[in-house]
Amino acid sequence: MISILLLSLYLVSTTELYQLLKIPTLIEHYYEHKKLNPEMSLTAFLKTHYENPVKDGDYGKDQKLPFIIHTTPLALIFIVGDTFHFELKKDHFKQIKSRKIPSKNDKFCYKGFLRTAWEPPKYSFS
Repeated sequence: MISILLLSLYLVSTTELYQLLKIPTLIEHYYEHKKLNPEMSLTAFLKTHYENPVKDGDYGKDQKLPFIIHTTPLALIFIVGDTFHFELKKDHFKQIKSRKIPSKNDKFCYKGFLRTAWEPPKYSFS
């Protein structure tokens, strides 16, 4: 859940996805226009505001609708400064004993397989 939340926050802040958060404003503005003109359809409303925008009395509200104004998304840049030093001290590492683990069993491996794998097929006359 935390990873989904962080991914959502990242996408909303760095892409145009934040415009979808303005959809309630679009619905509310549509109902305001519907009260003024009960015969206005949703497509007529969208054409009025997106296809042929007009500076009218509610121009300020029109600018708050989704995908009307596009802004530059947030860009985060991290730079490591010159004063950064990275040191490894040998006394912090312990020698680890390792054991060899066999990865294949030679008894069950077909010896000629690797050599003949890349040869072309042969046709036998019978």
